[in-house]
Amino acid sequence: MAKTATILRLGLVALTALSLSACASIDSAGTAPPVSRALDPAGPIATPRVEPASEVAVPVHVTEIDVKVPRTLKVSERNSYLPRGDIVWQEDPPGDRYEQVAGIVLAGLAEGVKDFNGPRGVKLLVEVARFHALTKKARYTFGGVHAIQFYLTVLDAETGEPIVERRFIKADFKALGGQAAVAAEAQGITQKVRITRHLAEVIRQEFTRPEGYHAENTGIIGLLNQG
Repeated sequence: MAKTATILRLGLVALTALSLSACASIDSAGTAPPVSRALDPAGPIATPRVEPASEVAVPVHVTEIDVKVPRTLKVSERNSYLPRGDIVWQEDPPGDRYEQVAGIVLAGLAEGVKDFNGPRGVKLLVEVARFHALTKKARYTFGGVHAIQFYLTVLDAETGEPIVERRFIKADFKALGGQAAVAAEAQGITQKVRITRHLAEVIRQEFTRPEGYHAENTGIIGLLNQG
């Protein structure tokens, strides 16, 4: 295993239809349903085309996702309201936080692209820049913000040439706290579940919105959580 990064790979099966339903939304993430954005089969992002309200064409299918979590990122295990660190993930048992974060990001992105079934195969290169979830102290009191940030590059699966150059994606969103967090957990909706669902919606919007995904306004806590 490389010393500088954790790398996970996932092969996805290409389907034959040329459109997908875009009616799904993630209520817990507070994001809106996507609108159409097409990728030019011959090169860069093309001009968006109008699609029926219930369908969005995505002319690619994802053959592989590589998720890297650099070992240079700082991990914090402090159970404080706002610990300083690039990686704050304490919901799983103590272990390799880099591996744990890579698994969560991979699962979310794979869920988000599983129905992409266009004719052109692409590969996603993902490098995590920040994964700052809540400590128990923050989760069971005031809540806060999940600061999830990464770089995304889209390559042609056959040639390896970039279709979409490296792009920074800020996927921050508001986290549950106090009684809302307790109630969610009683229904099996953990931080991991919400983050995974949110990342699925982020990657769907990145491929289907003309401007890509844009993070919600997370207020002063979101600003403080960047340190």
